[in-house]
Amino acid sequence: GRRALCVPRSQLGPPGVSPGSGGAPAGASGRPFRTAAPFGNDFFRQLGLGLERMVQTLKEQLPASPGGWGSWTPPGGPPGPRPPEEADVVVVGGGIVGWSVAFWLKALEKRRHGMKVLVVERDPTYSRSSMALSVGGIQQQFSLPEKIHMSRYSASFLRNINVATEPPIDIEFQPSGYLFLAAPEGAARLEATVQLQRNEGVRVALLSPTQLKEKFPWMETKDVALASYGLEDEGWFNPWALLNAFRRKAMSLGVHSCTGEVQSFVTTAEEITPLHGPPRLSACIKCVHVRMPDSREYQPVTCAVVVNAAGAWAGELLEAAGVPEQMCQPPLPIQPRKRFVFSWHCPDGPGFSCPFLIDTTGAYFRRDGIAGNYLGGMSPPEEEELDSSDLSVDPKFFQEQLQPLLAGRVPAFQLLQPLRAWAGYCDYNSFDQNPVVGLHPRLDNLYVVAGFNGHGLQHAPAAGKAVAELMVKGQYETVDLHRLSWRRLVEGEALEEAGVV
Repeated sequence: GRRALCVPRSQLGPPGVSPGSGGAPAGASGRPFRTAAPFGNDFFRQLGLGLERMVQTLKEQLPASPGGWGSWTPPGGPPGPRPPEEADVVVVGGGIVGWSVAFWLKALEKRRHGMKVLVVERDPTYSRSSMALSVGGIQQQFSLPEKIHMSRYSASFLRNINVATEPPIDIEFQPSGYLFLAAPEGAARLEATVQLQRNEGVRVALLSPTQLKEKFPWMETKDVALASYGLEDEGWFNPWALLNAFRRKAMSLGVHSCTGEVQSFVTTAEEITPLHGPPRLSACIKCVHVRMPDSREYQPVTCAVVVNAAGAWAGELLEAAGVPEQMCQPPLPIQPRKRFVFSWHCPDGPGFSCPFLIDTTGAYFRRDGIAGNYLGGMSPPEEEELDSSDLSVDPKFFQEQLQPLLAGRVPAFQLLQPLRAWAGYCDYNSFDQNPVVGLHPRLDNLYVVAGFNGHGLQHAPAAGKAVAELMVKGQYETVDLHRLSWRRLVEGEALEEAGVV
């Protein structure tokens, strides 16, 4: 069974006690030793001014961190743990996917402490994390069998996350079916997708406009031809609770972590001749350079395997110095895409039975508690993609684009009151909007697990275990993700997914 998800706290002695003194305070008389006269106020004022000038000079000399990977902090802040000089596996990215990989690597190892795993995260506040800014949904209604299998496994994992003999974990799961609406031109496709989902074991119902109106009388259904409604293992939960659970459990199993940015790699390459086929160039990463967040200093970490779980910046990571350009072909087409999430209040809106609704227009919403609050958003068309250079929120997007669609579907939303809004990034795969999972075709010790297009939170338990199985056992056992590998990028064969929210 799984062990308790906790890390022992440090044991701190009382103030004024010297380490190793057995509890005796410094000085024979119980008073601290004084060896000089106290300084005057002028001394401290001049010292403070000098330190301020020194800090400002250092800040001006340090380069800006590219891509928003953290920022320089003045001396005196709490230093994070330094990375070790060597590790068996370096996981780049301490989001939900990265910590899932780290947890499963340790859970699957054959010998306790047999594998040294390091997780490197540049943003310990998760201010730009896709997970932290999501609405926390989990759905079964996909059109790719691999995504259905991941969702089914993740739902089972979340349902059984608590063990009777261990402290409870509350992920605040709220069961609620996803409701996909289809216009007349999309009805046949939705029906075919539901048949595929049922073949994979998903419990989902098809609703006619009449049935839809009977079940959800608050909804306008004139333009709806068909709807699919999930009956099991769908809803939403607290992303932070799951992240902390994975992190604490992984660290209790011996996973190391540090705050820093992987800036470059040290690689080696040689030509090999396989038994079948022409000679090819084989390369591997021997060392990663982790830059500390408060200095120019970096720590080299010798490693055997690297896992790219950098989320929206997974593509950028492979452009780091030290990787031969020919080894990066084809490029990893994963990039950050900005998405808005809006919160509003509507006391006369849908009640407790409100589903996670995905409109024919692509707009979506769900309830947020039971007091008339809601969360929702919408992905813009490709030609109107949002500026991803910062996380500012454009209120006009809600007023001019989203609210009219919401009010058209739920008339009560005509009187909604906006509450707040935020923006976050999703790890968008511009090739086919599906994740890339598995071993790199040219870098023989680099694994990638990224590009979930906003579904990384719900698929993290399954994807993390799948990658760990591939690394430890040499094959997928729980969920077969071969079709999500790099091969489709090399061969130009995109996978199509219809259930994108």
